[in-house]
Amino acid sequence: MINVILCGGSGTRLWPISRENLPKQFLKFLDNNSLFQLTLKRNLDFSNDFLIVSNENQYFIALDQLDELNCKNYKFIIEPVGRNTAASIAFAAFNVDENEILFVTPSDHLIENDENYKEAIENAKKCAENGNIVTFGVVPNSPKTGYGYIKAVSCKDLICDVESFKEKPDLETAKKYLKDGNYYWNSGMFMFKAGVYLNELKKYAPDIYEASKKAYENARKGEFIRIKKDDMLKIRDESIDYAVMEHSKIIKMIRSNIKWQDVGDFDALYEVLPKDENGNTKNDKLLALNSKNNLVFGRYKKQIAINDINDLIIVDTPTALLVTKRGDGQKVKDIVEILKEKNPEIVKFGRTVYRPWGRYINLEEGDGFKVKLIIVNPHKRLSLQKHFHRSEHWVVVSGTAKVIIGENEFILRPNESTYIPMGKIHRLENPGKIPLKIIEVQVGEYLEEDDIVRIEDDFERN
Repeated sequence: MINVILCGGSGTRLWPISRENLPKQFLKFLDNNSLFQLTLKRNLDFSNDFLIVSNENQYFIALDQLDELNCKNYKFIIEPVGRNTAASIAFAAFNVDENEILFVTPSDHLIENDENYKEAIENAKKCAENGNIVTFGVVPNSPKTGYGYIKAVSCKDLICDVESFKEKPDLETAKKYLKDGNYYWNSGMFMFKAGVYLNELKKYAPDIYEASKKAYENARKGEFIRIKKDDMLKIRDESIDYAVMEHSKIIKMIRSNIKWQDVGDFDALYEVLPKDENGNTKNDKLLALNSKNNLVFGRYKKQIAINDINDLIIVDTPTALLVTKRGDGQKVKDIVEILKEKNPEIVKFGRTVYRPWGRYINLEEGDGFKVKLIIVNPHKRLSLQKHFHRSEHWVVVSGTAKVIIGENEFILRPNESTYIPMGKIHRLENPGKIPLKIIEVQVGEYLEEDDIVRIEDDFERN
């Protein structure tokens, strides 16, 4: 059995701690593990092989987190743009033998790996081996309005037939579902033979099947599979739920009495974070007076004080502050949609920006200048590049820097510096075994990230 991990999604309802460049599945909320890492750990008991479907920006973040776990048995399918889960799962299915069982899981759910989880997977595997498409319905313990639901019938032990799939309900409808007893939370996890899924996709969404097949056949294959952007754009944007699950006649649902949480918004995050005796989320830098049941999030050594407030969500980051009521976590997505038009950079990036070679942290900026801490991973290098509107000053803080400026190539060590004139071709490389850290000071009239011409790039970026 192969675990297919879907890493798409930008986690917009957890903005501003989740950004497009670093979405929620890679944030380390719990015991210094990300939800992506917890997914891998949880499923190692059932699968030694992982197929990870990711976009280009998140590929290198996922690689770093895999290395932290010393996980080796994985392969990536890289999508240049998202076209939802029907196509992503099809790519995984095209990559394996038709009789291989695929266990498809999102990367951003929190699940307790216990005997009930093991039992659910074992029952699902039996159904999948018999040619069924299997979904997992979680036994609900409250009337959640942020989840989709599955209505199940004719349950025998844990295996049920599916009557229908339901959209996210309003509160009154969710209460009716809970009282009825035949409705389950739609977990977004699936299991099936690869060929079975492709046959059902071909039957009920033939355009997605054909476009996905062509995109997979044209993809670059090697260390990873990279889908071409032009082919990706020709695929209809559709989830597996709409494309296959709502139409197929071979669906089975596993009644899953598991501790499952889609940490999709701040209300859900509040439920899983540790809290003090007054219901406020724990934070060493929080002083809470006469205040109860607040989610207060800040990780940047800043003292936070609250007084006489209850049931609020307060999220502080270096570049954005969010204040809203608990219970309105779903509405953060509406804020993000407005910000995409007014200030798209604040949606894409936080203070720390991840790149294939490492990352940089924006320390300070003002009129005509910007200061960054650049961290280059061992044996990685930036593109050979130039800028039309800025000059740069580099100071090495730690590690060893190999620098190219025009025709000159030289080594810089800690406390040594260099200057790159505007328009000059240059490159920065870390030839050492430890991360290279440099302070970069940019000076110019235009300091945005799109002022770059890449002449040569190890990561094939434009």
